[in-house]
Amino acid sequence: MSGFMDSAKNFVAEKIANIKKPEAELKDVDLKDVSRDSITLNGKVSVNNPYDHSIPICEISFVLKSADRVIASGTIPDPGSLAAGLTNLDVPVKVPYSILFSLARDIGSDWDIDYEMEISLIIDLPIIGNLTLPLSQKGEFKLPTFSDFFK
Repeated sequence: MSGFMDSAKNFVAEKIANIKKPEAELKDVDLKDVSRDSITLNGKVSVNNPYDHSIPICEISFVLKSADRVIASGTIPDPGSLAAGLTNLDVPVKVPYSILFSLARDIGSDWDIDYEMEISLIIDLPIIGNLTLPLSQKGEFKLPTFSDFFK
């Protein structure tokens, strides 16, 4: 009897391991908005859902780093669901100017910020349970000039 149970467990484990899983990619991080007290960045995430039905997203968490320091982090609880096929998601990240001023050495040399953005997309797959899709991107973005405030 134990041999039958072991082979059943192996069969189920093999089937679950070979199930198609959604794939995600962090496409870009852009400057979305400039206000008097902060800038808002927008992480653009593209997710391919291989199933013919929607999948709920449990949570999106993000961490934005610059100069090996965390400058913004947070979570977006219950952001909706992934439709069948390709879904594009926006992950807004608000960064206060007070934090940007602490990065003055990096900003002063070329008026841009080198960043690393990490996003964890937690989705709920039937039978399997929660699945975390980790995403990461490094890059730089130019900061707005004073003339950008008066446009």
